[in-house]
Amino acid sequence: MKKEIIDFLKSNHKEIHSDWQSKMEENRDQPTLRITSENEFSMMGQEFINLLLGDSLGYKASNDKLPAFIEKAVSYNWPLRFLVQGIQVFEQVILGHLEKNQLGDKVNAYEQVRLLDAWLHPLCQRIVEVYSDTWERTFSLQKIALQELSAPLIPVFDGITIMPLVGTIDTQRAKHIMENLLHGVVKHRSEVVLIDITGVPVVDTMVAHHIIQAVQAVRLVGTKSMIVGIRPEIAQTIVNLGIKLDQFETKNTLKKGMEKALEYTNRKLVEIGE
Repeated sequence: MKKEIIDFLKSNHKEIHSDWQSKMEENRDQPTLRITSENEFSMMGQEFINLLLGDSLGYKASNDKLPAFIEKAVSYNWPLRFLVQGIQVFEQVILGHLEKNQLGDKVNAYEQVRLLDAWLHPLCQRIVEVYSDTWERTFSLQKIALQELSAPLIPVFDGITIMPLVGTIDTQRAKHIMENLLHGVVKHRSEVVLIDITGVPVVDTMVAHHIIQAVQAVRLVGTKSMIVGIRPEIAQTIVNLGIKLDQFETKNTLKKGMEKALEYTNRKLVEIGE
């Protein structure tokens, strides 16, 4: 960048930062930005402006700090368009200050725009690339975490585990349930596993088929399985659909299922009197 503009940025960076921060505050009307506290927003703004000013003020190359900043922006749910808008506002603020200080006597307006564009356009492109990569990585990690939570296997006693299912079960999730169930009963050396469908809103033919498959698979590795949480409306649906669950142990509540599981493992719940 031309020396006159670099010197100008060095001597006016505080005013430029202040104006830029004010204009960005005016654009802070999106729900994802309003949840960021004033202090956090100010600190992020300071980091952002430092990245934008980059080497012209003696900072380390912005590429070194950019990934960390973008990762933080993604964690705050800042949309990409807000960051791109930040660069556009930054360029407008600089041009406004250049015009105000009549630097145009030394560098004509066209040259100013060309120099700023040559500086900021690659940075904008780099921000888009890093943001996209960071978001994809974050999304993948969140997807893996959600998959783990969608079919957890919880050991409650030695030899007894529970898999609570909540929400709709589709083909992809059913496959994940099967994998978790088989891996978990072997890992925890489960003698009995309770599949709790209390939180499954609808049991249709496909859902019942997937549950039956899971129960059959568990039986093959030597573990007893029990379906618990069968509500009256679910039972009626199963009967109307002609689905036969009489070959499997079923209980209408988790409590009854747990009592039966303890019985299978030669244990029982005992009330202790005062």
